[in-house]
Amino acid sequence: MDVVPQLQKQFVDLIASLYREGFLDDQFLQLQKLQDDSNPDFVFEVVSLFFEDSEKLINNLATALQQPVVDFNQVDAHVHQFKGSSSSIGAQRVKNACVSFRNFCEEKNLDGCVQCLQLVKNEYFVVKNKLETLLRLEQQILAAGGKIPVLP
Repeated sequence: MDVVPQLQKQFVDLIASLYREGFLDDQFLQLQKLQDDSNPDFVFEVVSLFFEDSEKLINNLATALQQPVVDFNQVDAHVHQFKGSSSSIGAQRVKNACVSFRNFCEEKNLDGCVQCLQLVKNEYFVVKNKLETLLRLEQQILAAGGKIPVLP
């Protein structure tokens, strides 16, 4: 029994559910379209960089919000960067959480910022889990000699 079609179906179903639930937007599809035989690990590499950046930004934000005097411009700069990197891979819910976060930065609302950091972290860890599952499926499909399905 060939496992590739099963894995490909799981892959397509997972991506479809990530779109339905608003975790990913069309930007992720654009990334997938850039992946080809000459660059089979493209999505994996881009997403891995997103994970690294995000972990750093979350730590920077947590540190910045714990200062005796919070520099809201610095917090906003970190959030702006996080919003940019999450939009670049299509992590829609993380990006949306960053938009709210920036409003609280403008208002210099510390409680709002602290709550938004928690929301951003939660959204990030959920999408990270789902993307890790997706990337594992991708690796399994390639290892089994299959092609990654490209969604229309």
